[in-house]
Amino acid sequence: MSFIIPVRYGLMAVAEGFLSESDAFRVGDEVVVKTGRGIDLGEVAAKPRPLAENEEPAGELLRIVNEADQRIASHIRESREPEEFHTCQQCIRERQLPMRLVGVEHLFSGDKIIFYFLAENRVDFRELVKELARRYRTRIEMRQIGVRDEARLLADYEHCGRELCCRTFIRNLEPVTMRMAKTQKTTLDPSKISGHCGRLMCCLRFEDEVYAQLQSEMPQRGAMCVTENFSGEVVAFDMFKREIVLALPDGGEETVHISQIKEIHGRKGRPLSGAYPAREATQARTSGRFPGRHSARNPGRPSARRDGQAREEGQEGEDGQGRQPEAMNGENGPAPDRADGSKDVGTGDEATV
Repeated sequence: MSFIIPVRYGLMAVAEGFLSESDAFRVGDEVVVKTGRGIDLGEVAAKPRPLAENEEPAGELLRIVNEADQRIASHIRESREPEEFHTCQQCIRERQLPMRLVGVEHLFSGDKIIFYFLAENRVDFRELVKELARRYRTRIEMRQIGVRDEARLLADYEHCGRELCCRTFIRNLEPVTMRMAKTQKTTLDPSKISGHCGRLMCCLRFEDEVYAQLQSEMPQRGAMCVTENFSGEVVAFDMFKREIVLALPDGGEETVHISQIKEIHGRKGRPLSGAYPAREATQARTSGRFPGRHSARNPGRPSARRDGQAREEGQEGEDGQGRQPEAMNGENGPAPDRADGSKDVGTGDEATV
């Protein structure tokens, strides 16, 4: 019977399933695997499972690491890779290439050496690859990575105390947005929700779907909810307790469970007018404190920007002629569009010899 053994291997800690005829492997065992790029060392990441029908394994699990394998791996890690890293850095400086070397990976079989680097744009490293291939007499691969991949290579633990998710189980780094942090009501301080890579932490994406589902089942603020005994406007809600805080017409508040709601009217941003005369009267009084604001509460008052523009157009100088607006960039014409030339750098740029 054939089994699939999940193994994490390589400097990027890629986790894939490898074929084996035995299931005598435990989580944490160091093994030798045959991958698409050559023979490499890895670590068993999960319990073995039977091979499913039509399942394609990533390679073959050869054996558990023995003492000879450990000596070879130790020599590569302590001697070969540091020397290769220093040599590649020196070659980059000599050629003045706009790139920063991040890491080097020497395969266990010695069939290939992979150099990981950061760069703002694409780099012509053909001469560099030729020089490295001439020195080491093996295949050379230059792989351009992004800042999130750099954290996966160099960082160990996040400020939560756990090992980085991208190093342990995340295979594909999908985008994380600020909207996810706002939906989860977490702090918006970048220093607290950013990881080692400087981007938003990947864990914000884990529960985003659950938060979005729970929030979609709750009535929006400003909606009118009707129960068996009373009705009120939604002013707050707790999506986890499934409770809603209703503002009653008499000025009081009542907390009810979502199961007690019979009907929901209105929508967010447009509460039903006329239901709360006392509150609407208060809003009408306070809206007059901001004379420069033009909104639905003050439909007859022009905005401060429009009023200032009218005064500027009517102002005249000492010579009796009106003031001419100054151009933003040059004598005529608007300022040119901003173009900083920056762009995100993806992974996958490589060259082999």
